[in-house]
Amino acid sequence: MSIDMDKATREALRWLILQALNSARPIGASEQVLYQAIVPSQPMLTNLELRRNLDYLQERELLQITGKGEQPFWFAKLTRHGADVVEYTVPIEPGIARPSKYW
Repeated sequence: MSIDMDKATREALRWLILQALNSARPIGASEQVLYQAIVPSQPMLTNLELRRNLDYLQERELLQITGKGEQPFWFAKLTRHGADVVEYTVPIEPGIARPSKYW
């Protein structure tokens, strides 16, 4: 059995985005702040890859994006459901590498 590294990296990136936005609650964060927070863990991250995954998480209603199509930079914040996912109060669907709860 082989591991799909691209898929694993994408799913880990989505979890890192959610964690970063949870730390930025209740205000949220710009994509530049998110990029700077995540790039030490994923040094090959591109701005396009970050935006694709922000868009994915918005489609799953885990975060809200403002400035999309209007401003040169996006700003994101967790939705109530996104906060519940990060706080382990709701089950999670595949696509996000949320670690198993150990407590």
